[in-house]
Amino acid sequence: MDRRPWVSQLDSLPVVRQCALAGVARSAVYAPLVVAGPDKEELLFLALIDAEYTRHPFYGSRKMVVHLALLGHTVNRKRVQRLMGVLGLAGMAPGPNTSRPHPQHKIYPYLLRGVNVTRPNQVWSTDITYIRLARGFVYLVAVIDWYSRKVLAWRLSNTLDSGFCVDCLEQSLKTYGIPEIFNTDQGCQFTSEAFTGILKAHNIAISMDGRGRALDNIFVERLWRSVKHEDVYLKGYVTMPELQLGLTEYFVFYNTERTHQSLRYRTPDQVYQTASGGGARIVDKFVERKTTLKIGAAPASCLSSATILNSMDYCLDQGVH
Repeated sequence: MDRRPWVSQLDSLPVVRQCALAGVARSAVYAPLVVAGPDKEELLFLALIDAEYTRHPFYGSRKMVVHLALLGHTVNRKRVQRLMGVLGLAGMAPGPNTSRPHPQHKIYPYLLRGVNVTRPNQVWSTDITYIRLARGFVYLVAVIDWYSRKVLAWRLSNTLDSGFCVDCLEQSLKTYGIPEIFNTDQGCQFTSEAFTGILKAHNIAISMDGRGRALDNIFVERLWRSVKHEDVYLKGYVTMPELQLGLTEYFVFYNTERTHQSLRYRTPDQVYQTASGGGARIVDKFVERKTTLKIGAAPASCLSSATILNSMDYCLDQGVH
């Protein structure tokens, strides 16, 4: 029997005494706290910033303020900085303290500059991005094979712990075997012992992007652009289960039906299974520039379609997917 109606705050007897006599906790009779709903304006700004950053990842807070103003929204820079911080976004241009790995985690050197990727499972890489929903954001991690651009595994999470990254890695290894090199950024999820310990246990060489070098992991960055523009922004997912189902369909499409210009209009599955038609290379621009001056090597424009120069504009213009 519910005895809370016995207690009245209008009675002359103190509420504390009434609760004691009725055997009811005081917390049960006080009005519950009203939880504030999500700020619609805040969610709108987050969505606009996320969409524009996906189109122009070199935009910092200053240009983002101008972009929002052109859309008719007056927002000061401090608020934009805070919102970009919520999303974990920062302009690609190098700057002080733009990358802050965990101080107790080991950072490994970048191993891929100037390396020719000539076969599947030679180089894998991973990264985390943010997917907007109607009432907030969730996090998406994926593992991709550099040679074929194939998405090997992916996971969603509503928290930024390392657990879902570890699960994604373990699924990739279980399904597709062991790569020679695994590349990540310097985020604490990937520098954690839980993550690097698995790589070391399988004798996989660990490579990490340099600070201020967002293009060191260009293939995953390009994947995020495709996922958001070709699926997330078009469908406007409301809940995480909807997003889970939608991304399941999209990644099947991405691997088995979506052709890539850089793969000579073949699909990632075809290239991965046949071990032909793929490849990649991150040019060491300083070494190659010196070599070109000394021996007259071919300029960048003569490199193969799979060659990736250290320029986002070049990558997008050349259709590197």
